[in-house]
Amino acid sequence: MIPAQFTQRKIIHVDMDAFYASIEERDHPAFKQHPLIIAQDPRKTGGRGVVATANYAARQLGVHSAMNANEALKLAPQAIFQPPNFPLYRQISDQIHEIFHEYTDKIEPVAFDEAYLDVTENKHHLHSAVQVAHEIQVEIFEKTHLTCSTGISYSKFLAKEASDFRKPVGVSVILPEDAHDFLMALPIERFRGVGKKTVPKMHELGIHTGADLYHWSELALIHEFGKFGYVLYQRVRGIDERPVAYQRERKSIGKERTYGPPLTTLGEVENQLQRLAEMVAATVQEKQRHGKTLVLKLRTSAFKTLTKRYTQADFIANDAQTYYDLALDLYQSVAGENEQVRLLGITITGLAAQTFENVRLPLFDSDRLN
Repeated sequence: MIPAQFTQRKIIHVDMDAFYASIEERDHPAFKQHPLIIAQDPRKTGGRGVVATANYAARQLGVHSAMNANEALKLAPQAIFQPPNFPLYRQISDQIHEIFHEYTDKIEPVAFDEAYLDVTENKHHLHSAVQVAHEIQVEIFEKTHLTCSTGISYSKFLAKEASDFRKPVGVSVILPEDAHDFLMALPIERFRGVGKKTVPKMHELGIHTGADLYHWSELALIHEFGKFGYVLYQRVRGIDERPVAYQRERKSIGKERTYGPPLTTLGEVENQLQRLAEMVAATVQEKQRHGKTLVLKLRTSAFKTLTKRYTQADFIANDAQTYYDLALDLYQSVAGENEQVRLLGITITGLAAQTFENVRLPLFDSDRLN
């Protein structure tokens, strides 16, 4: 029996669709016409290298992540091999997490490309988790031109299973009253934690589906699989009480915008920096935080991404004009002449709560003594 307080939760698992490959396809449209493998080209490395991911065309040929790059080449000899650009992928992941924070701060990252979100109570006060998931999908696409799949349920285990159900660009829901039927039909290979070494033993024991697993007693499963047997006993009954493990204190607050057509004049850039500075200052003030570092992010029409940061010993005044002045200085230090700007972002990092202990008071300023 699942406790009622857990079935009332609304958990979304967001899984970006072929994340690394999709970023490369977005930035290099010609890649979309070919199988694409994110890995060092084994023909240039003496056969070394591991596949980070692949686009769906390459996956249809049997290529998958963690595969040896040379083996991937044999399966897809016409594929394009693109070395991974992890700094870029991290930047896009940070941008996506900023979108998540617009809806909830209860976020558990799993990797660059996936996360759990508890939206039982959300910042938009939406009752429907499906609506939250749909809005997140739309906003991610509008801001990054990337797609994701979402799974919605009352537990992390089922939300993860749901997000895998209809990829790419899927939205799937597993309600508490549907969990049993879903789990009974689920292949044993799909139960999280059942890996390649466990599957043969499962099959030897006659366990091929959730229905087969359901008939085993808790003691028998523990005898065969140790502590994992207890987990299996719980999961097949729809019980997963694990909370979304989120970090309560945010490390940064930022806003960024993508422009199409790109910004072509300094005046346009100044207007957008002013707008971003005002939004960041409002959010920092709302969260009652302040930080010591301001980061400017810039992406050109040539898809070159630049970041520049300013750090000071004391906390930066939480003021839109201050943020704007610093961001403009950073922009002018990194932007080339006649630069066409596709993306701008301002982020405040090194955050701390605004308390009496860390607010700098002008006790010894000369103008205060006159």
